[in-house]
Amino acid sequence: MSGLLQRLVPSRMRQWLRERALQGDTVRCPICERGAIAYLPSGSPPRPHVLCPFCGSRERARMAWLFLKEHGLLKPGSHILHVAPEPCMRTRLKALPMVRYVAGDRKEPGYTYPSDTLDLDVTAMPFPDDQFDLILCSHVLEHVVDDRLAMRELYRVLKPGGWAILMVPLDRACAVTQEDATVVDPEERKRRYGQFDHVRLYGRDYAERLKSAGFIVTEDAMTERMASEEVFRAGLLRSEMVHAVTKSTGHAVSA
Repeated sequence: MSGLLQRLVPSRMRQWLRERALQGDTVRCPICERGAIAYLPSGSPPRPHVLCPFCGSRERARMAWLFLKEHGLLKPGSHILHVAPEPCMRTRLKALPMVRYVAGDRKEPGYTYPSDTLDLDVTAMPFPDDQFDLILCSHVLEHVVDDRLAMRELYRVLKPGGWAILMVPLDRACAVTQEDATVVDPEERKRRYGQFDHVRLYGRDYAERLKSAGFIVTEDAMTERMASEEVFRAGLLRSEMVHAVTKSTGHAVSA
């Protein structure tokens, strides 16, 4: 029956019917600001309460967006670098007044990317020093072999006084980041680090790595200061933490 419906009902009509069925007020996505009866399952294996049915946002994107709004970092006229951009945030950021928006990703064969996405290596970025008011680079550094070099590059291109959101998967129960350059087997990486293409699992020392690159670091476990109802409605993970960094106005990179 579902195959018959797909053939008979136009895709736009199916999308409209789906969205009508999912509208509600049980949860509310902070990014698209739409209410739904639930967040949809997602992941492998699927986890409940993950995906916004309208904009496709996940927990970490919603948490980052809440932090950006809370701290007034979504400013008109900003120069923004978005690494491995989440489509839900990309749309909202590009809509900011007079914004200069740059999207970049390490392009891999077999994947498709929006036409304005740069093929970007975060360890060797093609930008001048002190360029961006805001950098978003979420769940990227755990894929990068030389993450310390990437951190220094992110620091270099961030303007003095600018901010970057550099969230990563983090085991807050572990003091020291777990990594081993000899581990290349995808299954072993999945067992140790949670995903086949992760090269480490960060521990509580992640903030020190960021500081060693020159950043001033803010760690915000947002869910610990939010009411349970707020956490549920926004669809946040209690294990997630925002790592927001800035660059002192006294530490401009000389050209």
